[in-house]
Amino acid sequence: MVNQTYTADVLVVGGGTGGTAAAIQAARRGAKTILISEFPWLGGMLTSAGVSAPDGNELEAFQTGLWGAFLQELRQRQPGGLDNSWVSFFSYDPQIGAEIFADWVQELPNLYWISGQVPIEVFRQGDSITSVRFADFAVTAKIILDATELGDLLALAEIPYRWSWELQSEWGEPSAPVTFNPLTKRYPVQAPTWVVIMQDFGEAYAPEIPAAPNYNPSQFTGAWDSYGAETFLNYGRLPDGRFMINWPICGNDYGEGVGRLIESDVSRGEFIQESRWHSQNFAHFIQNQLGLRYGLAKKVFPHAPTAFALHPYYRESRRLVGLTTVREQDILPIAGGRVASIFNDRNFCARKASLIGEAIALQPFGHPTAGVCEAIAIGNYANDHHYPGVQFPLQPKSIRWGGRWTGTPFTIPYSSLIPATTDGFLVCEKNISVSHIANGATRLQPVVMGIGQAAGMAAAMCVELNCQPRDLPVRALQTALLSDNRSKAAIIPLFNLPPNHSDWLHWQLYYLNNPQAYPANGYCPCLPGNEYPDSAFDKALIWESNCFKGIFYRLDQQEYRFTVTAPAAYQGQNWQLVTLRSHIDEQLRAYPHEQLVTLWGRQNHFGNWLLVEHLNKG
Repeated sequence: MVNQTYTADVLVVGGGTGGTAAAIQAARRGAKTILISEFPWLGGMLTSAGVSAPDGNELEAFQTGLWGAFLQELRQRQPGGLDNSWVSFFSYDPQIGAEIFADWVQELPNLYWISGQVPIEVFRQGDSITSVRFADFAVTAKIILDATELGDLLALAEIPYRWSWELQSEWGEPSAPVTFNPLTKRYPVQAPTWVVIMQDFGEAYAPEIPAAPNYNPSQFTGAWDSYGAETFLNYGRLPDGRFMINWPICGNDYGEGVGRLIESDVSRGEFIQESRWHSQNFAHFIQNQLGLRYGLAKKVFPHAPTAFALHPYYRESRRLVGLTTVREQDILPIAGGRVASIFNDRNFCARKASLIGEAIALQPFGHPTAGVCEAIAIGNYANDHHYPGVQFPLQPKSIRWGGRWTGTPFTIPYSSLIPATTDGFLVCEKNISVSHIANGATRLQPVVMGIGQAAGMAAAMCVELNCQPRDLPVRALQTALLSDNRSKAAIIPLFNLPPNHSDWLHWQLYYLNNPQAYPANGYCPCLPGNEYPDSAFDKALIWESNCFKGIFYRLDQQEYRFTVTAPAAYQGQNWQLVTLRSHIDEQLRAYPHEQLVTLWGRQNHFGNWLLVEHLNKG
């Protein structure tokens, strides 16, 4: 029975990565927003699911929007810094991440957060979604966002969605299967992982980890054979001697009967329980193999047992059938290039220009109906699929950059957030309109955070303009994201355009207005003398770094080694040189082999690299 009905401009259902970002952005824009989460922590993948070593959008030029703001907060709050693991440049205590999101929500008087609730029923009037019912209350809103981990509102509202694989014949995706086969049947979607945090107790020894039901050590045999035990543990190393266990090779990915996640509440519960048991059994196996110094970490998550995340890390959910579907071709590099093409639709935004009126001065940004680039968020991670015990080949989308591997940048179109036939509704999680194959790149935390920010901004603007999401001019949305006074977000991925660049807005707008001119190498022609401003951001990075002198060695086109000559405490040490900064990348590419160099950077002992922030010759 519904005891109370709340009314809002924007309702966000789900407090994961995308939903948290969407609610914060909608409220910052001024919309009366209600955020309903199932769990007591906000942030989803980044916090409550325990994946506090995020992947993708790591380059300085891509650290924008709420994602960039989140990283800045982490740098300020995480004792000892973020250089702790080799899988990510940013690993942190998940509780600190949750505190950041909670603080951001608390500072907004027009954002009301309710936790511990899941949606039960969705109501509509004609083709428009109008309200959602929970256990003992309902919420009516002008725009409703599905930010659930598994796209639950899509099912409740009977909005068309996809689940499972698409064949190559559907969109011509090069990595898609030609026919359905035992793999597609066994794993209709990617396997989730229930993250567990382990800890090095040293000589104190940890309590024994009991085996859970269904323990079978042969499932885990060989998990770290190709890496060694120490490298395996340091994969997701966190501060204070803790380890994020999220390991795909004979590890704690779990996909047996994964289709149960969308069959019924009972079957979902069964799968989730088995997934946690599987992770506990992997932790038991690790302890048995590596010794009692490694045990379950204490007091990580706000429930018992505290070493286990609040819920599984879901890599895939129900996927919307939207106005546009992101396919594998849309995330792969263009021929001869190092970036994917950007979305350019001359029809999608030929909408009622009168909606924006004189209140939004768009003249400097180009006419909203003149050949629109639809991009609203960026990503750059490799296409990564998880099927336990299976090596699934995918078209490569990785490149060498900054002395290391990174992924081909790509964009997410606004219309992939909009249902094909339903109004009053947006999606903002892994549930966007995307193919099963392309989901392997669009599902990562920074991309989803960007999607959430864009969806939240779009929802608030639809309220302002009294229009449906499909009628919101995408250029107005892009302008709002680019000019947001708190967390401006990049829309066009450009390697050499950091957010502190004085011409950042100019070049973002230039390629929005001229998508055909977007450079295949991902570099814009920045003005000489204004490429790398001596900003407070730069000074802060250098201030946090250490100074080293040594000899620079070029091993390959994008592979560098550095032998330390000073200070004396590090003399003779060899480090791989890497950078996330475009101008440092250019300097490293041009630096002479076997020459002296003075540089400022941060050491990552677990990745054996030196992250370079500044360098001088000699």
